[in-house]
Amino acid sequence: MQQEISILGLILDASLVVQLVMLSLVLASIVSWYFIFQRATFFKQAKSAQVLFEGRFWSGMDLNQLYKESNNSATGSGIELVFKAGFKEFNRLRQQSGIDPEAVMEGTQRSMRVALSRESERLDLHLSFLATVGSTSPYVGLFGTVWGIMNSFLGLAQQQQATLATVAPGISEALIATAMGLFAAIPAVVSYNRFSTKSDALYASYETFADEFSSILHRNIHSTVKAAN
Repeated sequence: MQQEISILGLILDASLVVQLVMLSLVLASIVSWYFIFQRATFFKQAKSAQVLFEGRFWSGMDLNQLYKESNNSATGSGIELVFKAGFKEFNRLRQQSGIDPEAVMEGTQRSMRVALSRESERLDLHLSFLATVGSTSPYVGLFGTVWGIMNSFLGLAQQQQATLATVAPGISEALIATAMGLFAAIPAVVSYNRFSTKSDALYASYETFADEFSSILHRNIHSTVKAAN
């Protein structure tokens, strides 16, 4: 308890610049932890929704029925939104008379690429902030430390007799800024790397699904054209 009080006292006795540095690091850490929990929940839900939708898709369920059920649901996973975008455009183009099957597929694939681009933005949301905090916080903390040590030595130069007890508090309060910088940076870096891996894996699975779904639609429209002829 005494150590906590002394650390708090060092923070309160620090210079204004060092206190502003510490405050900025505390705020960055709080926002980082909020985004960490938010992203962890998002990726967990996205993975569960992907597994659930792929199970329904590959179960042999009629695509028209699956599309109707997807439209009736209030929320949708990333992979489900890609499916809805592609199937909607496929049906819209296929109903036009005289349109070439390849033109239908080009429009369908273009629609799915747009949906994939939106999902990529959702997957990478807030990750740039975590990367920024992770890369800059140690330097911000180091700036506070350098500033605090500089002030300590300036104050020491004005005294007749220099002792360890005289300079130690100033150096200690300066080093707290570096510690706070590392405290903000380490979770942000670890979380950024972890979420980036999850984001890349999910996006790759979305792309794979889009390619497989495109192949299914390609076979569907060409078999329909052959049957009509």
